[in-house]
Amino acid sequence: MNWRLLAKRQWPLALSLAGIVIAETGSISTAAGWWQIPGVLVICAISVLAPRRPFDAALALTFAIVCTALYMRFLDVAFEPHFFVSGANISMTGAAMATIAILVRESSHLRAIAGTVLVVAAVIAAEVLGWPVVSAREYRNWQPDYTSYLFGACIMLVLALGTGLYFRARDNERASQLAASVAAAQNSERMALARELHDVVAHYVTAIVVHAQAGQLNREVDVLPSIAASGTEALTAMRRLVGTMRDGESAGPAASSSLMDDVRALAAESGLPVRLSFDLQDAVPQELARSVLRLVQESLTNTQKHAAAVSSVDVSLSSSDGVLHLAVLDDGVASGVPVGGSGGYGLVGMRERAELLGGTFSAGRREPTGWTVRADLPIS
Repeated sequence: MNWRLLAKRQWPLALSLAGIVIAETGSISTAAGWWQIPGVLVICAISVLAPRRPFDAALALTFAIVCTALYMRFLDVAFEPHFFVSGANISMTGAAMATIAILVRESSHLRAIAGTVLVVAAVIAAEVLGWPVVSAREYRNWQPDYTSYLFGACIMLVLALGTGLYFRARDNERASQLAASVAAAQNSERMALARELHDVVAHYVTAIVVHAQAGQLNREVDVLPSIAASGTEALTAMRRLVGTMRDGESAGPAASSSLMDDVRALAAESGLPVRLSFDLQDAVPQELARSVLRLVQESLTNTQKHAAAVSSVDVSLSSSDGVLHLAVLDDGVASGVPVGGSGGYGLVGMRERAELLGGTFSAGRREPTGWTVRADLPIS
């Protein structure tokens, strides 16, 4: 724990102990009694610094309490004011309770038990060492009620242990919530990257495979420029994706100011017989336009991969009442084995993308042949 965090966390305890020590000085009746101040200050300082190394703080506190009680006994003076009957005063007892609470909160079970036993033993030793001085000067032959003393001491020990256990449970709960939040964020990032890889790179790789197959079937067709262009686009998409992972910037396609122009460019790149229809009554935000492009791109990629004998692909974009409507319809026949295989994630990714935007998505076969993709996305 760094010093700034320690100060932020421990200042209430430091102020409380300082206030108690200042109040205790008003009850000191002899010049020799002022010798309790150095030891008490050391004990309180150890308690405030305990979160840095709780078990070591418990050991140091034990040593400090015993040493302070010994030299006070050697000087034949008692702590003032006495807490309960004799020995440890209020600030020393409060510091011991705070240290036990911190120890239980942050240390392992074995260290918490051992440290608590040592601190309690040190406080008992201070009481025992201080009792002869107190009884001789203040109580003479009067014997204290040890039952009441033991009951009060147990209450204070239970309060210290209970406080430590409460904050330990809170820390564990907070750690579990943080771990769950981190796992959810990591899963969200993985899903976003998976969608980008599937929607962007797979689109261009599919185009490469389709053009290569066309070249194999018809040697006279020059497919190399198309393959080179698709390869270049795939590399650009990969660089954009890597840049996103490094810098946290958007990995979406670079949408221009005109969604219609971007859709026309996608249609031209696909090499499919695409017919476009636009009826956009509302301005489309850039982020929404980027997602629409992804949906159109993945729909055209699916047509390339899964359909044969495609004579037309109808892409329509319209808006009304603040909702953008997208429809992509083709009349192709299922080709059996898709180009390059299929991981089955295309429709899943499109559905997730639409739902993240608060919209709806549907896809299915159309009669007599073909496939339909529809998405309704809120504009605002």
